[in-house]
Amino acid sequence: MSVVNAPPESLYAAHIGIDWADRSHAWSLLTAEGQRSRGQLEHTPEAIEAWAAELAQRFGGRPIAVALEQSRGALIAILLKYPHLDLFPIHPNSLAHYRQSLYPSGAKSDACDGDLILEYLVRHPERLRQLQLDTVETRTLQFLTEERRKLVDQNTAETQMLTQWLKMVFPQLLGWFDSPNSALVGDLLLRWPTLEALQKTTPKTLRKFLEQHNCRGDERIQKLLEQIRTAVPATRDAALLAASQASLETSVRVLALRRTAIAGLDRALAAALVAHPDYAIVASLPGAGPALEPRLIAALGTCRERFASAQALACAVGIAPVTKASGQSREVHWRWSCPKFVRQTFQEWAACSIPRCAWAREHYRRQRAKGHEHHAAVRSLAYKWIRILFRCWRDRVPYAEAVYVDARGKAPRDTPPPSQEALLAGVEWKSCGGFKKLVCKSPELSA
Repeated sequence: MSVVNAPPESLYAAHIGIDWADRSHAWSLLTAEGQRSRGQLEHTPEAIEAWAAELAQRFGGRPIAVALEQSRGALIAILLKYPHLDLFPIHPNSLAHYRQSLYPSGAKSDACDGDLILEYLVRHPERLRQLQLDTVETRTLQFLTEERRKLVDQNTAETQMLTQWLKMVFPQLLGWFDSPNSALVGDLLLRWPTLEALQKTTPKTLRKFLEQHNCRGDERIQKLLEQIRTAVPATRDAALLAASQASLETSVRVLALRRTAIAGLDRALAAALVAHPDYAIVASLPGAGPALEPRLIAALGTCRERFASAQALACAVGIAPVTKASGQSREVHWRWSCPKFVRQTFQEWAACSIPRCAWAREHYRRQRAKGHEHHAAVRSLAYKWIRILFRCWRDRVPYAEAVYVDARGKAPRDTPPPSQEALLAGVEWKSCGGFKKLVCKSPELSA
C-alpha cells in the first residue's frame, strides 16, 4: 500500500473517525453542514456492507474521509473495497500524544477515542495521507515477503527450543551435525530419540540412514559411528527423558512443516518476482540476490509519486538518522519509529553489496576508519545506496556501475571533505540503552 497527499477538505461530504476493536467499532461522524452523530459498528462483513451502503445513499455517493488507527488489518481490508470511502491512517503514537495533550488525566473510552480521531482528521488534515492500494504484483510480493519473514522468525524460535532440550538430554547431536534445524537431525530424533536407542542400532543401519540423507564420505561416516559408540549419556533422569521425547518430537515435526512452507513461499516469490515490471531494476543491484530482490520491490512499491526525493525514501525506510537540536547542543541518533523489517532489508542489502561492489567496499572501509562501528558503517552505505536506487527506480532504468562511477568522477569536488581529525574532534560516541549514538559537539557539522 502507498499514501498520497490528502485532497482539499471541501471535497468530502462527511468526516468519520473510527476507534477499531476486535468485535465492535465506535465511530463518530461530522457532516459538511456540521451535524454530528455517533454509533457502533459490528465487525462482520454484512454489518460493514450495510453501513457503507447507508453512507453512500445518505451522501449521494460523494467521497467520505475515514480516519482510524490502522494501516493494515481486518477492518482496513474490508473498507478498502468501497470507492466512496477515503481512508486516512493515524499513527497510534500520534493519537496517544494528542489524547494526552487534551486529557492529561489519562481518561479514555471508545466513544471518546472516536471523537478524538475525528477531531484529528478535521483539524489536522495536512498531517495525514490517504491510503491507496498498490498494484496486485507489488502487494503480492509485500504479503509473501512478510509471511516468509514470520515463518523464518518462528522457525528460529522453535530451533532455539529444540536446542535447549538437546543441551539437556542429547548434547552430542549439536556437535555431530551443523544445524539442529535439518531434515537429517529431525529424522534421526524421530527414529532414535535418545542416545541409548541410537547406540543399540547396528553400524550398517546407521550408515544406510546417513547415506540416504546425503551424509556421505567413508571417513566422515566412520568418524561419526565411532563418536556414537563412545558417547556417554548426558542424563538418566527418567522424568526429564520422558518430557524431552514429547517436546523433541513436537519441535521436529513443526520444523519440518515450516521448512516445507518456507520452500513453498520461496517458489511463489520467485514466480511473482520475475513477473514484476521492476524486476530488471532490482536484478541489476549487486548483492541483492533472490532473497532481497522481492523485499526491495515490496519496500519501494510501484507509485513513483510516493516519495518526493531520495531523502524522503531514506526517512520512510528508517535509514536516515534523526537530528535533535536545542540551543548549542545537537544530537544525531538512528530512527526508532520506522518499519523495522524494511530498514533491515536495506541494511542487509548494503552489507551484501560490500564484497561485490568496489566503491561500496571502499565507502565501508572509510566509515570504519572514521571510528564508526560495523552497523553504523553499513547504514551509511545503505543511505548512499538509497540515493542511487531512488534514481534508478524513478527513471525505471537498471543500475549500471560504470555509469555511476563515471558520473561520480565528474562530480565537482571544489570543497575538500573535512579531515578525519576534524570529524573526530567535532563528534563523540555515547552509549544509550545499549546502543551507540553519535553526538555532534559542533553545530557546523551536519548529520
